[in-house]
Amino acid sequence: MSKISAVISAFNEEENIKRCLGSLKFADEIVVVDNESTDLTVKIAREFTDKIFSQKNNPEQIDIQKNFGFDKASSEWILSLDADEEVTDKLAKEIKSVLSKEANKPTVTGYWISRKNLIFDKWIENAGWYPDFQLKLFKKGKGRYTSKHVHEGIKLEGEAKKLKEHIVHHNYTSVLQFINKTTNYAQNEAKDLMEKGYEFSYFDAIKLPLREFLSRFFARKGYKDGFHGLMVSMFMAFYHFLIFAFVWEQRGFSRYEGPDFLKEAEKEFKKSGKEILFWFSKEKIESMKSPFRKMAARFSEKLKSPKL
Repeated sequence: MSKISAVISAFNEEENIKRCLGSLKFADEIVVVDNESTDLTVKIAREFTDKIFSQKNNPEQIDIQKNFGFDKASSEWILSLDADEEVTDKLAKEIKSVLSKEANKPTVTGYWISRKNLIFDKWIENAGWYPDFQLKLFKKGKGRYTSKHVHEGIKLEGEAKKLKEHIVHHNYTSVLQFINKTTNYAQNEAKDLMEKGYEFSYFDAIKLPLREFLSRFFARKGYKDGFHGLMVSMFMAFYHFLIFAFVWEQRGFSRYEGPDFLKEAEKEFKKSGKEILFWFSKEKIESMKSPFRKMAARFSEKLKSPKL
């Protein structure tokens, strides 16, 4: 079977690193890249591997710095993880099974793995957080991060397939953690938007957060996760508000000189209200249809059943 190097990049992850590394006993090699941690991350990592490397911490290039760890791996396959991620026993078995058959499929150079995101102590099954497929397993030399912006994903040379089992992602565990992390992400996203020629509009301060909320809470069924779904959807809307705010900052806090600012703001908020009411009505109608669909399906099955 092909050998696997698990590569983990970490910065001040003493609360997570032990759980992560403890789930990697099936790997042939564990490579830890420490980004100038000031806590016990390195000391804990030494309990699991002696292949620990250091590099300068650069929050603006979180992902692309992981390439450093990929270069240090010696196995044919690389499993890239964050310190707050954990490989389940079922996933470990699936990876070993798949790679034992890999020789018969030389064109496959990577595998997408879904993530089970635990946010504020709950598995968020909707709102776009599941299955959350990530390219985590790939042949060495075939996958790299190419963009300095966060969450761009690994660029793969070759074909990729999906695995059935998932990684457990111990995502946001506190409100403060969400704010701290997403502040950094939002700054990067704002720079990316500006570089791509985003056409600034003052009322995007209303439109962008609302669009994100509607997408998370309604279109991607966040309401099915109850109050957690509502809060996560609102937090993601806040994240998009932050992106806009950082764009505004980069423009020097430009002023709006329109003569009827209040009237125009009212117009945007009224549009927002109509959109929210539309989605509530739509989801209510869909929920009413569901019981009838089930009844129709049961009736159809009865018709198909042979008569006595």
